[in-house]
Amino acid sequence: MSTLVVEADPRAMDVEVTDDELTVHLVDGRRVSAPLVWYPRLLHASPDQRNEWELIGEGEGIHWPQIDEDLSVAGILRGTRAPLTKRDG
Repeated sequence: MSTLVVEADPRAMDVEVTDDELTVHLVDGRRVSAPLVWYPRLLHASPDQRNEWELIGEGEGIHWPQIDEDLSVAGILRGTRAPLTKRDG
């Protein structure tokens, strides 16, 4: 019998943001992408703002300081979209 080990809290090690997509590289080798329209603050940010990110919580989340955006890796994996606020457009 084999046992499947599932990482309880996936962690990011790298992030890429294009004009259309957010891609998160995980420490376990997976790569997950989501459309940028799911994250309005990132969508409306400049390339420089999108590219200035930092990992938080040992890779459990990603923070973009210039636009005050935080996303959790678990939320990205679940397909959770950022809520639209008046500030986002």
